[in-house]
Amino acid sequence: MVTIKVAHLIDFVADVFEHAHSSPEEARRIATYLTTANLTGHDSHGVIRVPVYIRWQKMGSIVPNQTAEIVVDTPSLVVVDGKFGYGQTVTPQAVKIGIERCKSSGLAAMALRNSGHLGRVGDWAEMAAAEGLVSIHFVTAAGSLLVAPYGGVEKRFSTAPYCVGIPRQGQDPIVLDFATSIVAEGKVLVASRGGKKLPKGALIDADGTLSEDPAVLYGPYEAEGTRDHTKGTGAIRAFGEHKGSGLAFICELLGGALTGTGATSAGRRFANGMLAIYIDPKVVDPANFFDGEITRYTDFIRETKPVSGVDQVLVPGDPERKMRAERTANGVPLPDDTWAAIVSTAREVGVSETSIQRATS
Repeated sequence: MVTIKVAHLIDFVADVFEHAHSSPEEARRIATYLTTANLTGHDSHGVIRVPVYIRWQKMGSIVPNQTAEIVVDTPSLVVVDGKFGYGQTVTPQAVKIGIERCKSSGLAAMALRNSGHLGRVGDWAEMAAAEGLVSIHFVTAAGSLLVAPYGGVEKRFSTAPYCVGIPRQGQDPIVLDFATSIVAEGKVLVASRGGKKLPKGALIDADGTLSEDPAVLYGPYEAEGTRDHTKGTGAIRAFGEHKGSGLAFICELLGGALTGTGATSAGRRFANGMLAIYIDPKVVDPANFFDGEITRYTDFIRETKPVSGVDQVLVPGDPERKMRAERTANGVPLPDDTWAAIVSTAREVGVSETSIQRATS
């Protein structure tokens, strides 16, 4: 395990993307969002993605330095085409438009199509919450067949994330952010690179056998080699049996079909689609009952008597806050295999050995 100081990690990852044709501004933005995912404990959406992003950029699946384009524009509904730009570039552009529409009318919807991997969806809920808005997000990943629907063994869904963000007055927002699969694909990637092991039965093979072996999803792989989910014989399982499978199906239809990105299928160019709905609590609740009731109910939940072995009952966002404080102070831990893959990618794009050494100093 190697532990990298936050500022050093951002600088190093930014250097990688700047060497891969991103502007300095875009490179630092990508690096900051990826590192923030690690800070919150979402290593699956953190810097482990660097080799994947660079591979996609070289393939032409992601286009650096894009500007999102509004293709449908009404006072309360906007459709934005990301033109396959990096998600960390085009998604904040699109979210900003949705926020502006909501502030004008109290309620708005934004459909983003054809975005590169948009990272941790919670970032975009937090962006809206910082402006005092509730947000609901349905996301899909076209071309990213990973998850077997309940009762099946074949890949049919993407990991189809769902997210809700709720602002708090003077406090961190409440953010619920999860894949509708037992684990995100990035967690399989983390496990394959020496990180946290998968939960029991997270994967299912073609014969119906449950597994925790990443090779079920990726097929045989070398330690520092690429991971290709089309090579494995199995799939990730949907969480919560028929309920998670049903929510994944809805995310595919709303985040994919409705936005124009398309629900996922084999052989398609990778792209994220997201349908986001924004609500201004000040318009719904001019008496400001909402925030006080959140406080009351949050305290009520946290005061629940825990089961044996659990310190405290938590609400969404509690684990992330704790992890962010710890890693901001102590640095971001990365498994040796993960760091080796990132360094190998850095060398491929021409990052200097001095920059690589500086990252771990």
